[in-house]
Amino acid sequence: MVCTMAFLRALLSTARMIRHSPPLSAGLPADDAVLLDAPDERLSPALVAAALGDHGPAAGLLAATRSDADWEMRDRYLGRLVTFARHRDGWLTDWLAAAPRDPDALLVKAELAVRRAWESPARSERLHEVGPMITAAAEADPRDPVPWRLALDHARGTHATHTAFESLWEQAVRRSAHHYGCHVAALRYLSAAWYGSHRECFDFAERAAEDAVPDSLVQALPVRAAFALLLDTQAAGRTTSVLEERIDAAADAAIRLSAAHRPGDPWPAEVRNLLAYVLLARGRWAEALDQFTLIGRHATSFPWSSLSDDALGRFLDARDGARLQVASMTPLRNRADRGRPRGHYA
Repeated sequence: MVCTMAFLRALLSTARMIRHSPPLSAGLPADDAVLLDAPDERLSPALVAAALGDHGPAAGLLAATRSDADWEMRDRYLGRLVTFARHRDGWLTDWLAAAPRDPDALLVKAELAVRRAWESPARSERLHEVGPMITAAAEADPRDPVPWRLALDHARGTHATHTAFESLWEQAVRRSAHHYGCHVAALRYLSAAWYGSHRECFDFAERAAEDAVPDSLVQALPVRAAFALLLDTQAAGRTTSVLEERIDAAADAAIRLSAAHRPGDPWPAEVRNLLAYVLLARGRWAEALDQFTLIGRHATSFPWSSLSDDALGRFLDARDGARLQVASMTPLRNRADRGRPRGHYA
Protein backbone atom coordinates (compact mmCIF):
# COMPACT_ATOMS: atom_id res chain seq x y z
CA MET A 1 0.00 0.00 0.00
CA VAL A 2 2.81 2.43 0.83
CA CYS A 3 4.46 1.79 -2.52
CA THR A 4 1.11 2.18 -4.31
CA MET A 5 0.40 5.51 -2.62
CA ALA A 6 3.87 6.81 -3.47
CA PHE A 7 3.32 5.76 -7.08
CA LEU A 8 -0.06 7.53 -7.20
CA ARG A 9 1.47 10.71 -5.75
CA ALA A 10 4.18 10.59 -8.42
CA LEU A 11 1.56 10.20 -11.17
CA LEU A 12 -0.46 13.15 -9.86
CA SER A 13 2.65 15.29 -9.53
CA THR A 14 3.62 14.56 -13.13
CA ALA A 15 0.12 15.33 -14.37
CA ARG A 16 0.12 18.63 -12.51
CA MET A 17 3.51 19.60 -13.94
CA ILE A 18 2.36 18.83 -17.49
CA ARG A 19 -0.85 20.82 -17.08
CA HIS A 20 0.39 23.85 -15.18
CA SER A 21 3.98 24.36 -16.40
CA PRO A 22 3.10 26.21 -19.63
CA PRO A 23 0.93 28.89 -17.92
CA LEU A 24 3.58 29.41 -15.25
CA SER A 25 6.15 30.14 -17.98
CA ALA A 26 4.08 33.01 -19.33
CA GLY A 27 5.73 35.68 -17.18
CA LEU A 28 9.28 34.41 -17.70
CA PRO A 29 11.52 35.42 -20.61
CA ALA A 30 12.82 32.65 -22.86
CA ASP A 31 16.13 31.10 -21.87
CA ASP A 32 17.98 32.73 -24.77
CA ALA A 33 16.63 36.17 -23.74
CA VAL A 34 18.22 35.97 -20.28
CA LEU A 35 21.53 37.82 -19.99
CA LEU A 36 24.20 37.40 -17.32
CA ASP A 37 25.27 40.70 -15.72
CA ALA A 38 23.80 42.74 -18.57
CA PRO A 39 25.25 46.30 -18.58
CA ASP A 40 22.87 49.26 -18.43
CA GLU A 41 22.62 52.01 -21.03
CA ARG A 42 25.36 54.07 -19.35
CA LEU A 43 27.86 51.25 -18.92
CA SER A 44 27.46 49.62 -22.33
CA PRO A 45 29.18 52.39 -24.34
CA ALA A 46 32.08 52.46 -21.87
CA LEU A 47 32.65 48.71 -22.24
CA VAL A 48 32.38 48.85 -26.04
CA ALA A 49 34.88 51.72 -26.17
CA ALA A 50 37.26 49.95 -23.80
CA ALA A 51 37.16 46.91 -26.07
CA LEU A 52 38.34 49.22 -28.86
CA GLY A 53 41.12 50.63 -26.65
CA ASP A 54 39.38 53.93 -25.83
CA HIS A 55 39.26 54.80 -22.13
CA GLY A 56 37.36 58.06 -22.64
CA PRO A 57 33.79 56.83 -22.02
CA ALA A 58 34.86 54.86 -18.93
CA ALA A 59 36.63 57.93 -17.58
CA GLY A 60 33.56 60.06 -18.26
CA LEU A 61 31.24 57.55 -16.63
CA LEU A 62 33.21 57.31 -13.39
CA ALA A 63 33.82 61.05 -13.31
CA ALA A 64 30.06 61.62 -13.51
CA THR A 65 29.39 59.31 -10.56
CA ARG A 66 32.01 61.16 -8.53
CA SER A 67 30.62 64.56 -9.51
CA ASP A 68 27.11 63.44 -8.53
CA ALA A 69 28.35 61.69 -5.38
CA ASP A 70 26.52 58.62 -6.67
CA TRP A 71 28.71 56.23 -4.72
CA GLU A 72 26.50 53.17 -5.17
CA MET A 73 26.57 53.35 -8.97
CA ARG A 74 30.26 54.29 -8.86
CA ASP A 75 31.06 51.08 -7.03
CA ARG A 76 28.86 49.03 -9.35
CA TYR A 77 30.37 50.48 -12.51
CA LEU A 78 33.86 50.10 -11.07
CA GLY A 79 33.28 46.40 -10.53
CA ARG A 80 32.15 45.84 -14.11
CA LEU A 81 35.02 47.85 -15.60
CA VAL A 82 37.56 45.96 -13.50
CA THR A 83 36.05 42.62 -14.52
CA PHE A 84 36.66 43.66 -18.12
CA ALA A 85 40.17 44.97 -17.36
CA ARG A 86 41.23 41.65 -15.85
CA HIS A 87 41.39 40.26 -19.39
CA ARG A 88 41.95 43.41 -21.47
CA ASP A 89 43.69 46.25 -19.65
CA GLY A 90 45.38 48.14 -22.48
CA TRP A 91 42.79 50.92 -22.24
CA LEU A 92 43.53 51.31 -18.53
CA THR A 93 47.29 51.46 -19.16
CA ASP A 94 46.71 54.24 -21.69
CA TRP A 95 44.40 56.07 -19.29
CA LEU A 96 46.96 56.01 -16.49
CA ALA A 97 49.67 57.17 -18.88
CA ALA A 98 47.51 60.10 -19.98
CA ALA A 99 46.24 61.02 -16.49
CA PRO A 100 48.39 59.37 -13.79
CA ARG A 101 46.68 61.31 -10.97
CA ASP A 102 43.08 60.91 -12.14
CA PRO A 103 41.06 59.71 -9.12
CA ASP A 104 38.96 57.44 -11.31
CA ALA A 105 41.93 55.82 -13.06
CA LEU A 106 43.65 55.31 -9.71
CA LEU A 107 40.53 53.66 -8.33
CA VAL A 108 40.29 51.22 -11.25
CA LYS A 109 44.01 50.48 -10.91
CA ALA A 110 43.68 49.78 -7.19
CA GLU A 111 40.60 47.54 -7.55
CA LEU A 112 42.25 45.57 -10.35
CA ALA A 113 45.40 45.09 -8.26
CA VAL A 114 43.37 43.91 -5.27
CA ARG A 115 41.47 41.36 -7.34
CA ARG A 116 44.63 39.99 -8.90
CA ALA A 117 46.25 39.76 -5.48
CA TRP A 118 43.26 37.82 -4.13
CA GLU A 119 43.66 35.32 -6.97
CA SER A 120 47.39 34.84 -6.33
CA PRO A 121 48.73 31.82 -4.41
CA ALA A 122 50.79 34.39 -2.46
CA ARG A 123 47.64 36.34 -1.58
CA SER A 124 48.73 37.93 1.69
CA GLU A 125 52.08 39.08 0.33
CA ARG A 126 50.56 40.46 -2.86
CA LEU A 127 47.84 42.27 -0.93
CA HIS A 128 50.44 43.97 1.26
CA GLU A 129 52.13 45.21 -1.93
CA VAL A 130 48.96 46.85 -3.28
CA GLY A 131 48.20 48.74 -0.07
CA PRO A 132 49.79 51.98 -1.35
CA MET A 133 47.56 51.89 -4.44
CA ILE A 134 44.45 51.90 -2.24
CA THR A 135 45.89 54.78 -0.23
CA ALA A 136 46.55 56.74 -3.42
CA ALA A 137 42.97 56.19 -4.62
CA ALA A 138 41.57 57.29 -1.25
CA GLU A 139 43.72 60.43 -1.16
CA ALA A 140 42.80 61.36 -4.75
CA ASP A 141 39.23 62.19 -3.63
CA PRO A 142 38.76 62.23 0.16
CA ARG A 143 34.94 62.23 -0.22
CA ASP A 144 34.81 58.87 -1.97
CA PRO A 145 33.83 55.83 0.16
CA VAL A 146 34.66 53.30 -2.56
CA PRO A 147 38.43 53.21 -1.86
CA TRP A 148 37.51 52.47 1.74
CA ARG A 149 35.43 49.50 0.59
CA LEU A 150 38.61 48.35 -1.14
CA ALA A 151 40.51 48.92 2.09
CA LEU A 152 38.02 46.73 3.97
CA ASP A 153 38.43 43.90 1.44
CA HIS A 154 42.20 44.37 1.64
CA ALA A 155 42.13 44.21 5.44
CA ARG A 156 40.28 40.91 5.40
CA GLY A 157 42.91 39.36 3.15
CA THR A 158 45.84 40.69 5.17
CA HIS A 159 44.44 39.35 8.46
CA ALA A 160 43.85 42.77 9.98
CA THR A 161 42.88 42.84 13.63
CA HIS A 162 39.37 43.78 14.69
CA THR A 163 40.70 47.12 15.91
CA ALA A 164 42.32 47.90 12.56
CA PHE A 165 39.18 46.86 10.69
CA GLU A 166 36.97 49.02 12.91
CA SER A 167 39.19 52.01 12.15
CA LEU A 168 38.75 51.48 8.40
CA TRP A 169 35.02 50.93 8.86
CA GLU A 170 34.71 54.26 10.65
CA GLN A 171 36.36 56.02 7.72
CA ALA A 172 34.06 54.26 5.26
CA VAL A 173 30.75 55.04 6.96
CA ARG A 174 31.86 58.61 7.70
CA ARG A 175 31.84 59.15 3.93
CA SER A 176 28.65 57.21 3.22
CA ALA A 177 26.70 55.83 6.16
CA HIS A 178 24.61 53.41 4.08
CA HIS A 179 27.04 52.35 1.36
CA TYR A 180 26.07 48.84 0.30
CA GLY A 181 29.52 47.70 -0.83
CA CYS A 182 31.16 48.73 2.44
CA HIS A 183 28.49 46.86 4.40
CA VAL A 184 29.02 43.73 2.29
CA ALA A 185 32.77 43.98 2.92
CA ALA A 186 32.15 44.18 6.67
CA LEU A 187 29.75 41.23 6.52
CA ARG A 188 32.41 39.13 4.79
CA TYR A 189 34.95 40.01 7.47
CA LEU A 190 32.47 38.91 10.15
CA SER A 191 31.57 35.68 8.37
CA ALA A 192 32.26 32.24 9.79
CA ALA A 193 34.64 31.67 6.89
CA TRP A 194 36.86 34.52 8.12
CA TYR A 195 36.92 36.21 11.52
CA GLY A 196 33.44 35.85 12.95
CA SER A 197 30.46 33.52 13.08
CA HIS A 198 27.05 33.11 11.51
CA ARG A 199 25.41 34.68 14.55
CA GLU A 200 27.72 37.71 14.37
CA CYS A 201 26.90 38.01 10.67
CA PHE A 202 23.18 38.02 11.34
CA ASP A 203 23.53 40.44 14.26
CA PHE A 204 25.44 42.93 12.11
CA ALA A 205 23.22 42.47 9.05
CA GLU A 206 19.96 42.84 10.96
CA ARG A 207 21.07 45.98 12.79
CA ALA A 208 22.35 47.53 9.58
CA ALA A 209 19.09 46.73 7.79
CA GLU A 210 17.09 48.35 10.59
CA ASP A 211 19.16 51.52 10.31
CA ALA A 212 19.06 51.65 6.49
CA VAL A 213 17.18 54.29 4.55
CA PRO A 214 13.97 53.17 2.77
CA ASP A 215 14.49 50.92 -0.28
CA SER A 216 18.28 50.79 0.31
CA LEU A 217 19.95 47.55 -0.71
CA VAL A 218 21.47 47.46 2.78
CA GLN A 219 18.04 46.18 3.84
CA ALA A 220 18.93 42.98 1.99
CA LEU A 221 22.07 42.42 4.05
CA PRO A 222 20.41 39.73 6.23
CA VAL A 223 19.65 37.63 3.15
CA ARG A 224 23.39 37.66 2.35
CA ALA A 225 24.02 36.37 5.86
CA ALA A 226 21.39 33.71 5.19
CA PHE A 227 23.09 32.68 1.96
CA ALA A 228 26.46 32.26 3.71
CA LEU A 229 24.82 30.12 6.39
CA LEU A 230 22.98 27.99 3.84
CA LEU A 231 26.16 27.27 1.90
CA ASP A 232 27.95 26.31 5.08
CA THR A 233 25.20 24.18 6.57
CA GLN A 234 24.43 22.42 3.31
CA ALA A 235 28.07 21.38 3.13
CA ALA A 236 28.00 20.24 6.76
CA GLY A 237 24.46 18.85 6.62
CA ARG A 238 23.21 20.69 9.69
CA THR A 239 21.64 23.92 10.97
CA THR A 240 19.64 25.10 13.97
CA SER A 241 16.00 26.09 14.31
CA VAL A 242 16.97 29.52 15.65
CA LEU A 243 19.06 30.30 12.60
CA GLU A 244 16.36 28.88 10.31
CA GLU A 245 13.95 31.42 11.74
CA ARG A 246 16.46 34.18 11.00
CA ILE A 247 16.88 32.89 7.44
CA ASP A 248 13.13 33.06 6.84
CA ALA A 249 12.91 36.51 8.44
CA ALA A 250 15.75 37.68 6.18
CA ALA A 251 13.92 36.33 3.15
CA ASP A 252 10.68 38.04 4.19
CA ALA A 253 12.48 41.38 4.53
CA ALA A 254 14.14 40.95 1.14
CA ILE A 255 10.76 40.16 -0.45
CA ARG A 256 9.44 43.48 0.86
CA LEU A 257 12.49 45.28 -0.52
CA SER A 258 12.10 43.59 -3.89
CA ALA A 259 8.45 44.65 -4.04
CA ALA A 260 9.51 48.28 -3.67
CA HIS A 261 11.33 48.15 -7.05
CA ARG A 262 9.78 47.76 -10.47
CA PRO A 263 9.82 44.37 -12.25
CA GLY A 264 12.87 43.88 -14.46
CA ASP A 265 14.80 46.68 -12.75
CA PRO A 266 18.55 45.93 -13.07
CA TRP A 267 19.37 47.82 -9.85
CA PRO A 268 17.99 45.20 -7.39
CA ALA A 269 18.69 42.29 -9.76
CA GLU A 270 21.51 40.81 -7.69
CA VAL A 271 19.42 40.98 -4.52
CA ARG A 272 16.53 39.27 -6.31
CA ASN A 273 18.83 36.54 -7.65
CA LEU A 274 20.18 35.98 -4.16
CA LEU A 275 16.69 35.99 -2.66
CA ALA A 276 15.49 33.46 -5.24
CA TYR A 277 18.28 31.10 -4.21
CA VAL A 278 17.48 31.43 -0.50
CA LEU A 279 13.76 30.86 -1.10
CA LEU A 280 14.52 27.75 -3.15
CA ALA A 281 16.79 26.45 -0.40
CA ARG A 282 13.94 26.92 2.07
CA GLY A 283 11.42 25.17 -0.18
CA ARG A 284 9.41 28.35 -0.73
CA TRP A 285 8.82 27.54 -4.38
CA ALA A 286 6.00 29.94 -5.28
CA GLU A 287 7.78 32.91 -3.72
CA ALA A 288 10.98 31.96 -5.54
CA LEU A 289 9.08 31.82 -8.83
CA ASP A 290 7.71 35.30 -8.09
CA GLN A 291 11.27 36.58 -7.77
CA PHE A 292 12.32 34.94 -11.04
CA THR A 293 9.40 36.75 -12.68
CA LEU A 294 10.58 40.07 -11.20
CA ILE A 295 14.16 39.35 -12.26
CA GLY A 296 13.10 39.00 -15.87
CA ARG A 297 16.18 38.77 -18.08
CA HIS A 298 18.63 40.11 -15.49
CA ALA A 299 20.50 37.08 -14.21
CA THR A 300 23.56 37.95 -12.11
CA SER A 301 26.77 36.01 -11.51
CA PHE A 302 26.26 36.17 -7.75
CA PRO A 303 25.09 33.90 -6.19
CA TRP A 304 25.06 31.31 -8.97
CA SER A 305 28.82 31.46 -9.63
CA SER A 306 29.31 30.37 -6.01
CA LEU A 307 27.55 27.13 -6.90
CA SER A 308 28.70 26.39 -10.45
CA ASP A 309 31.20 27.46 -13.08
CA ASP A 310 28.20 27.94 -15.38
CA ALA A 311 26.38 30.73 -13.53
CA LEU A 312 23.81 31.33 -16.26
CA GLY A 313 23.08 27.62 -16.63
CA ARG A 314 22.62 27.32 -12.87
CA PHE A 315 20.24 30.28 -12.88
CA LEU A 316 18.13 28.77 -15.67
CA ASP A 317 18.06 25.37 -13.97
CA ALA A 318 16.95 26.98 -10.70
CA ARG A 319 14.23 28.93 -12.49
CA ASP A 320 12.96 25.79 -14.20
CA GLY A 321 13.07 23.91 -10.92
CA ALA A 322 10.93 26.53 -9.20
CA ARG A 323 8.41 26.51 -12.04
CA LEU A 324 8.11 22.71 -12.04
CA GLN A 325 7.79 22.54 -8.27
CA VAL A 326 4.97 25.08 -8.27
CA ALA A 327 3.26 23.25 -11.14
CA SER A 328 3.51 19.92 -9.33
CA MET A 329 1.83 21.37 -6.23
CA THR A 330 -1.02 23.09 -8.09
CA PRO A 331 -4.27 21.05 -8.00
CA LEU A 332 -5.34 19.60 -11.31
CA ARG A 333 -8.70 21.36 -10.94
CA ASN A 334 -9.19 24.68 -9.21
CA ARG A 335 -12.47 25.81 -7.67
CA ALA A 336 -13.57 27.63 -10.81
CA ASP A 337 -13.32 24.35 -12.75
CA ARG A 338 -15.40 22.23 -10.38
CA GLY A 339 -18.78 23.10 -11.84
CA ARG A 340 -17.75 22.63 -15.45
CA PRO A 341 -18.42 19.40 -17.38
CA ARG A 342 -15.13 17.58 -18.02
CA GLY A 343 -14.06 14.62 -20.09
CA HIS A 344 -13.05 11.31 -18.59
CA TYR A 345 -9.37 12.24 -18.35
CA ALA A 346 -9.79 15.90 -17.33
